Amino acid sequence: MKPKNIDYTLCLVTDRGLAHGRPTLDIVEAAVCGGVTCVQLREKIGSTREFIEQALAIRDFLRFRDIPLIINDRLDVALTVGADGVHLGQNDMPLAMARSIVTDAMFIGISTNSLENAVVAEKGGADYLGVGPIYATPTKTDTAPILGLDGLGKIRKNIKIPLVTIGGMNHSNAAQVIRNGADGIAVVSAIVEAEDPEQASRDLMNTIQLAKTQ
Repeated sequence: MKPKNIDYTLCLVTDRGLAHGRPTLDIVEAAVCGGVTCVQLREKIGSTREFIEQALAIRDFLRFRDIPLIINDRLDVALTVGADGVHLGQNDMPLAMARSIVTDAMFIGISTNSLENAVVAEKGGADYLGVGPIYATPTKTDTAPILGLDGLGKIRKNIKIPLVTIGGMNHSNAAQVIRNGADGIAVVSAIVEAEDPEQASRDLMNTIQLAKTQ
């Protein structure tokens, strides 16, 4: 059964290309020590077997700490390793098909870049939405137009399920998206590229928690 009451406050999205040669597991471990509440494993390079092996190692580390593992794009890998969730983009497997396969075995997140996509995903049974890009980001070159805070606000007014913002998320803008309706943020370079991923995660979490009290 999929876990309940997922804490989406601070989601680490991995990227080997930004890790400066450091193992993904090392960055995950440091980020979790700093307060990351969920991990989305995104793997665009390497073989499927390598992806599975890496996912299993990260899953074992996270499971002991009750932190969910989300697999990006690859439902087959998510099922194979027994991940807690899968995150699908607009060009990945359709939500209805994915839900028919996993039923209640895991939660499903959907990337949305417009109010129309968000409404469709919520009605289709998505558990949470990845909303963005909010700001310009160097980690992806095929992104949709920038949504900005106005776009986030429009989606928040019409959507009840959790919203996790992505796209240029860092310490300087985390509070803004929380104040504009985000339930959490998904961070790539601000943690993966950081010299000290643990401290970077801790600083982000402190900023988010402060914003949620204001």
